[in-house]
Amino acid sequence: MIRVILPSHLKILAHVDGEVILEVQGQITQRSVLDALEARYPMLRGTIRDHVTQKRRPFLRFFVCKEDLSLGSPDLPLPDAVASGQEPFLIVGSVAGG
Repeated sequence: MIRVILPSHLKILAHVDGEVILEVQGQITQRSVLDALEARYPMLRGTIRDHVTQKRRPFLRFFVCKEDLSLGSPDLPLPDAVASGQEPFLIVGSVAGG
């Protein structure tokens, strides 16, 4: 089981409290986690990744084990700590302003 922590605005949209627990089939990658998340919560489609390109939306970042994977390949395997559920996959909303 994969643990996913969403930013507040996506929790509200998906009607969830706390972290999301997902079952992901096959290799555990950013893409497979996000595919499983969007399959379970279809209202999130297009909010995390672009509908067409599947690229990460601006102002969202992906973190695992205190490491920013936002610019990495979405098909690289995630660490064992995430795949085993020990550590969460975090989707973090960036803060911008001046």
